[in-house]
Amino acid sequence: MHWDDVLREATRIKSGGAAGEVASVEYDSRRVRRGAAFVAMRGGTTDGNRYIDAAIAQGAVAIVTDSAEAHAKLRREHPEIAACRVEHGRRALAELSAAVMGHPERKLAVSAVTGTNGKTTTAYLLEQMLRSVGRKCVLIGTIETRIGDEVRASEHTTPEASDVLKIFADGVAAGATEAVMEMSSHALEQERVWGIPVDVAIFTNLTQDHLDYHGTMEKYLAAKMRMFEGVGTKPPRVAVINADDEAGVSMSRAVGDGELMTYGIESSVAFYSAFGVRQSAQGTTFSFDTPLGRVPIESPLHGRVNVYNLLAASCAALARGLTLDEIAAAAGELKQVPGRFQAVPGLAGAGFTVVVDYAHTDDALRNLIALARELVKKSGGRVITLFGCGGDRDRAKRPRMGRAAAEGSDLVVLTSDNPRSEEPGAIIAEALVGVRETNTECIVEPDRAAAIGIAIRAARAGDIVLLAGKGHEKVQILHDSTIPFDDVLVAQKILKEMQ
Repeated sequence: MHWDDVLREATRIKSGGAAGEVASVEYDSRRVRRGAAFVAMRGGTTDGNRYIDAAIAQGAVAIVTDSAEAHAKLRREHPEIAACRVEHGRRALAELSAAVMGHPERKLAVSAVTGTNGKTTTAYLLEQMLRSVGRKCVLIGTIETRIGDEVRASEHTTPEASDVLKIFADGVAAGATEAVMEMSSHALEQERVWGIPVDVAIFTNLTQDHLDYHGTMEKYLAAKMRMFEGVGTKPPRVAVINADDEAGVSMSRAVGDGELMTYGIESSVAFYSAFGVRQSAQGTTFSFDTPLGRVPIESPLHGRVNVYNLLAASCAALARGLTLDEIAAAAGELKQVPGRFQAVPGLAGAGFTVVVDYAHTDDALRNLIALARELVKKSGGRVITLFGCGGDRDRAKRPRMGRAAAEGSDLVVLTSDNPRSEEPGAIIAEALVGVRETNTECIVEPDRAAAIGIAIRAARAGDIVLLAGKGHEKVQILHDSTIPFDDVLVAQKILKEMQ
């Protein structure tokens, strides 16, 4: 696409020179190839303007920068390069990428999920429901990216705008008509989703997390509200909001003129509600009551938290045109998300269950432990919870997580998660403050593999062992390295040794 044509679509950007044909738009200088436009922008950990010379050396024909100093230098030293200065680098990245790729975001109906907990599961469930009626989908989330049946690894919950648009473009080329994606508070605040038109927006819940970045719960909420206001686009056509969550009221006010679908469990205020919820070893059943009628839901998923996830996905599926009968049929075939209450194949004859789960906030731990407690009620078994707290993240939630784990469990094994640059012992000490507010027995073992061994070997018939915090993750991030680490594989190894 010719640079002049690109700029005609990205009207906020003015060119400082002629670039000719532009083949791609990149923000990482290592990806630049001849004919690319490079967007140099300041980020949270690095400044892309430091890599302008590298991008030019690799063949960039246009540079877009958010730095007055870098722009002036370009005009002096590289008059042959089309040099543009912008106020918002990420907005420019999104608008230029969309233009060069032919606006794939306009060719997909986008459903987006935000919230502290439940984003990944809700997105997975919705994508499965859409696929169940023959629709080809793109899925972008924490665990993986899917384009139809193709699966790709995900580096971030919500990638940069140009990466999202590339995935969308691949989806359109493969025949996709729907996109389901998680939108994190970081991505919304940083405008990594600028210009993506959301048709159906879903809010799951808000509990304390990411205050290391946002600072306050008010700012955290405001970041998530941006999805319902529109990030460089008009607001969503439909907003699906958890009426049982305290923040749902504030979120509803941000909806504007869009259609509001509220959901809850046995709720008198929600338009869409689950009544008569029953849990069993086979899964969950309830009556899905809606303004359109009532339908029985039978799902292999377990737990009250998954009732909320099912409600959110079902409301969004209705908004995307599925019928109640189609939703009920899909619910019975839903598959659990990897690392979300994932049972590890057990030790023959042991009679206890080992579960891996991503729970990494106090609210998520409470939900996880409540589900486990419900499942061991008949057997009289115990709940053994292993958890740790991530380093370089919200420190205020560590004692809260400790208390949440201890209040619901019979035994707590406190260990390391992803310590990153922090000392594991210091992180554990902060979480231990909350544990010690209870009388629950706690074993401290910083080595996560050894701690998993302690938790599993402490189990007896009827117990559930919860390995919380890392879920689907395949590595552990230490202060000086990143090592392969998979809770499922470690647990399987220990169970095999016990045979």
